[in-house]
Amino acid sequence: MTQIDTIDILKTGQGWLCVEKPSGMSVHNEPGHDLLSILATQIRGDEALMTTLGIDGEFQIHPVHRLDRDTSGVILVATQPEALSALSTLFQTGAVKKTYIALVHGNFDLPAGAVQVWDTPLSKEAGGRTDPKGRGKRVKAETRYTVLDQSVHYALLEIELLTGRKHQIRRHAKLGRHPVTGDRRYGSKRSVAFLGENHDFHRLGLHAFSIEFVMDAVPHAIRSRSIPREIQALLDQDR
Repeated sequence: MTQIDTIDILKTGQGWLCVEKPSGMSVHNEPGHDLLSILATQIRGDEALMTTLGIDGEFQIHPVHRLDRDTSGVILVATQPEALSALSTLFQTGAVKKTYIALVHGNFDLPAGAVQVWDTPLSKEAGGRTDPKGRGKRVKAETRYTVLDQSVHYALLEIELLTGRKHQIRRHAKLGRHPVTGDRRYGSKRSVAFLGENHDFHRLGLHAFSIEFVMDAVPHAIRSRSIPREIQALLDQDR
């Protein structure tokens, strides 16, 4: 595992940051190597950043929402209890809009810009490639997707979660017969191996691209700096 010492900070506010998490990095499960550990060290070494965040002395750092280890992209982190509470409430009340970019297998018989919805009910606990719906009671799950671009074998989608089930995008994509590229849990082992051996593609083709919310009457629309180069390169190589 490559050690990353600096996290890309996209925006800051009083008691919160929006940062860009690399693919393959845990948010908080590997002390010293996970996102929160690295970010905390980074903040402590930057007096100007501490002032911007309203930190005076010791602080705790918490993720406001989830982002899977293999998914890269924007994530909100709080350094003050008040900011954590306020942002968490926005998520709980559905006042936050998140969009993702996904590179999936296969083509769609749809023009660019066409909007569709995957709406297969899912269990609250995720299954695997042989049972993406999951076991137990299944509940409403809706994933809105827009076709942005297509190559010979892949399609680039913009995705908005209308509900929030575990691994929802990956499970719906699998059920829709368009699994996310590089997905070791829901995609086929053969496709994952092929991408690694032939295209040097060793990540999940899913990226949290933007987040929008209003806090203290101020609207925030925060976007990733770009589509990850590995995702864009795989699409371009397949023209």
